[in-house]
Amino acid sequence: MSEQKIVTFLWFNDNAEEAVDFYCSVFKRSKILDVMRCGGVGPGPRGSVLTITFELEGQQYIALNGGPTFTFNEAISLLVQCDTQDEVDHYWSKLTTGGGQESQCGWLKDKFGLTWQICPRVLLKMIQDKDTARADRAMTAMMQMRKLDIAKLTAAYEGK
Repeated sequence: MSEQKIVTFLWFNDNAEEAVDFYCSVFKRSKILDVMRCGGVGPGPRGSVLTITFELEGQQYIALNGGPTFTFNEAISLLVQCDTQDEVDHYWSKLTTGGGQESQCGWLKDKFGLTWQICPRVLLKMIQDKDTARADRAMTAMMQMRKLDIAKLTAAYEGK
């Protein structure tokens, strides 16, 4: 396991293993790197999962079964940058499955309460365009969407 300097640490109640299995099923390049189990002194019963270190698309995460004290909120989200509409559709569909919730502007909350942004890379270029009219049209179109639609964003950006 390579040493990543900064690792995102995700706090789950008691379903870290289920969440990691779900995330690994969504992303093709994913794997579980390590499972740490509770010993005789720990927050859970001996042998139960304490943490799972896993990787999604080359990025490491650690999932903790930390109990009900803390929950996710929208102040933190994971951004998935997509190159095609098929990718946007895939991640949107998979991450809203089983009780996930759609939000606005490409944001969603998965069934575990973790917030994701499913964003076409091209949108970031559009809204940073020095031609502010084009950038504003793309931003306006985005603000009216739930799942982002590259064709509609492009049409708005181009003034069509």
